[in-house]
Amino acid sequence: MKLKVSHLTRYEYDREVSFSPHVLYMRPRDGALLRVNHFHFNISPDAKIIWSRDYYDNPLAWAHFWERSPTLSIRSEFEVETLESNPFDFILNPGAFTFPFDYEELSTFNLTPYLAPPFDETRSVLSNWLDEHFVDRPKETVPFLVALNNLVHQSLTYTRRYERGIQPSLTTLQLGTGSCRDYAVLFVELCRTLGLAARFVSGYLYDPEVNSPAHGAMHAWAEVYLPGAGWKGLDPTHGIFCDEAFIPVAHGAVAESVNPIQGSYYAPDPVPSKLSHSILVEKIA
Repeated sequence: MKLKVSHLTRYEYDREVSFSPHVLYMRPRDGALLRVNHFHFNISPDAKIIWSRDYYDNPLAWAHFWERSPTLSIRSEFEVETLESNPFDFILNPGAFTFPFDYEELSTFNLTPYLAPPFDETRSVLSNWLDEHFVDRPKETVPFLVALNNLVHQSLTYTRRYERGIQPSLTTLQLGTGSCRDYAVLFVELCRTLGLAARFVSGYLYDPEVNSPAHGAMHAWAEVYLPGAGWKGLDPTHGIFCDEAFIPVAHGAVAESVNPIQGSYYAPDPVPSKLSHSILVEKIA
């Protein structure tokens, strides 16, 4: 599937301000199942862009600003080709056919950041919640993950949150509501509580439905490491495995580390600000 994405973020201030260097996680991750055919930034005021890779090997751009301005506009436009039409086209290692399973010693070492369980209090509550709500657990690993993903999807009600930051998983369970990033964080922590390596993913989703949670916004989901299959994406917001409609941009052990735009502005006194954004994901072939 070929997709075109246009993402505009605009900040408005009531006077001119100065800007720190900004970290931009907005370019998709290249790989065997995703090709970036075109990518372009349009940033105002002018910025010097320096490309780099972070500690998770995500592509990131440093935007360095020299001018003061009452506005900051960051637009990214790109075209990609996604190739994962069948998310179940993989073969697990024999030792991982059923769950629970143990990762090999070297894998455990390499997966350490993604196996780190929640704090003891959180882990205890999540374990109790699983014991109460996830009783009939499939024995095979893939059906187990399908069931867990569906459980989170069916247990929560989606709501858009415009507040900064990630909602703690226990708050999400208590309220029974959350945004896509809250679903993803909860799912990651449930997986780690169960001993599965999992990480948070930020990106885009092509969904033509106007009322879709991903319409007009960035999307978030989780990836779980399965021996023999590698990292596999699961979207608890929709209760599905991730296919060619998903465009991963950045992944991290902690959700806050891959916020799409990270930076600050400076002024001698407090400055009121306004944020607006628009995202369009279109299918072009």
